[in-house]
Parts: sequence; structure tokens; C-alpha cells
Amino acid sequence: MDPIISIRNLYKSYGSKEVLKGINLDIYPGQVIGYIGPNGAGKSTTVKILCGLLSDFEGEVTIKGMDIRKDTLKIKGLIGYVPELAELYDVLTPTEFLNFMGALYNMKPEVTAERMERILTALGLQSNLNKRMDTFSKGMKQKVLIASGLLHNPEIIILDEPLSGLDANSVIIIKELISRLAKEGKTIFYCSHMMDIVEKVSEKIVLIDQGVIVANGSFAELKAQLGESSLEQMFANLTVGSTNASAAGDIMSAMHTQSGEQHE
Repeated sequence: MDPIISIRNLYKSYGSKEVLKGINLDIYPGQVIGYIGPNGAGKSTTVKILCGLLSDFEGEVTIKGMDIRKDTLKIKGLIGYVPELAELYDVLTPTEFLNFMGALYNMKPEVTAERMERILTALGLQSNLNKRMDTFSKGMKQKVLIASGLLHNPEIIILDEPLSGLDANSVIIIKELISRLAKEGKTIFYCSHMMDIVEKVSEKIVLIDQGVIVANGSFAELKAQLGESSLEQMFANLTVGSTNASAAGDIMSAMHTQSGEQHE
């Protein structure tokens, strides 16, 4: 089977700062890839490149055999993207916003209408379909983003902290949805700091640190290689986590620092 996403010798710099330093990765249809790393490791930059939002990089990225630089619009039609930050047109209602998104994907209005209502109803937003989103909580906006990313039934779904702001029941729904989408043959590229969820939903886990891949395999494979019982511990040992205990101690020490001032 040919990879649906192929990344070769991917480098990206912002000025003099090199963010990605030679990423090589193949992703196959139906795989759920957990793409994890500390802040500043290069996760968001990788996502932006895969989504066709950044083109000034070195290396090669192909999706379904197409060059991300040359076939950007066609590739965007294959991808559903759910970002971490809910940047929406707040003055619109979910119905207005999703109708707009459906039009961008050249969907038939009746198909858009049926899909949006069914997805948002499943996520508990049926009574809010025609309310302006400037009154919505972060979690409600996140649900609209999820609906937007799934609306056109994409082959590839890129999730960047998709559970941000969601309530416990919605988190359970999304975890089950990821599993079912993968069984249907969808490819999921999942970025998150929630190690326990990545561990449970991912077929393959890719750990990136300081722009390079430091671990790549299933949880069982990584567990056997590294001798750790949890993904959280693997993450800590392979990144800068060895300083976590020291940092926590420094914070505690700072909290107890005497300033010389007397508090009443």
C-alpha cells in the first residue's frame, strides 16, 4: 500500500531559527497518527505545511501522490482541519458559518444542511443552530469547528488539540468517532498534549522534539524499546522532561520566597 502522506527531508526555518530539521514520515490510509512533542518542537509548523498554509519550506511533501506546493487547492479539498483555537466569524450562527464552509467545498446546499444538523445535534448543539456564536463558550465553538472539519467527508483529518474546551461527554464522543473514522479508512493526524488519549486512540505515535523525530512506532513498540509503562513517561524521558521535577521545585521555592514585606 502506498502512503497517503509522504514527508521527505522536511526543513523549515523562521529567520535564523530552524524549527524542522529533516522530518521523514510516511502515513498510510486508515492510520491514526499521534503527533506529539513539547511546545516549540515543530508540531504546529508541520500541521500548517500539511494543510497548505506554508509553502516556503525545504524538502518534499506529497499527499495522494500530489505535491503540496503544486496542487494546494486540490489537496485542501481532501483535508478536514480542526485547529486548537476557535477562530470563527462570531457574528454568524453555526448554520450560516457551515453553509459558507459547504459552499467553499462546492457541496450541495441540501447535503450541507442535513450533515450540519446531524453533526451538531450529535454534539448537543441542536438548540443553538441559529444563535450567534459570539454568545458561545469555548467548548461550543470547538464543536462548530469539529463540524466544519468533518462537513465535506474528507479523506484526511488533521486534529490540532481538538478536545480543547470540550466537556467530558464530548471528549468520549470524539474518541469513539476517531476510532470509527479510522475503521472507515480515514487517515487521522492527531496533535495533542493529552498523553493518555493519544496513547489510547493512536495506531502509531510520532514524538518530535526540537525539530527532529525522536520516537516513531506503536505504543506497544515504544514501550518495548524504551521500557516505560506510559506514554507520559516516554515523553518526559525523551524530551526535556527530566527537568520537570527540578522546575516544580523551583516554583515551590519561589512561592515561599520572603520578600521582607509583612502581610496582614
